[in-house]
Amino acid sequence: MIKLSEAEWKVMNLLWEEAPRTMMQITSHFQKTTGWTKHTVMTFLRRMEEKGAVHHEEGQRAKLYYPDIEKGEAVLQETEEFLSRVFDGRMGLMLNTMVEKKALSKDEITELYEILKRAEEEEQ
Repeated sequence: MIKLSEAEWKVMNLLWEEAPRTMMQITSHFQKTTGWTKHTVMTFLRRMEEKGAVHHEEGQRAKLYYPDIEKGEAVLQETEEFLSRVFDGRMGLMLNTMVEKKALSKDEITELYEILKRAEEEEQ
């Protein structure tokens, strides 16, 4: 399991959107919103390579960075870890908490109904 920090999730989302990207392309994308410098991005990318989340290939002028994990796989791992840590692995407990706190919009409730209906149909 590859554990990503919040900042690493931002980089991964950018690479999942379009890869490859150079370190400078990543830096310029985040510089205005996060203030990350070239050195900050370089540190993130090195750490992410060590974790096995990304790899680079030598380009003509700069290293080209690619994601090594699928977005769906990373999301599933993160979701399972969160559920386990916070809700003892129980999706129902999480949803009940959201309902009790009135944290779900009408659209989200409708979406959940549709997801559950689809899951029930797939079980048959």
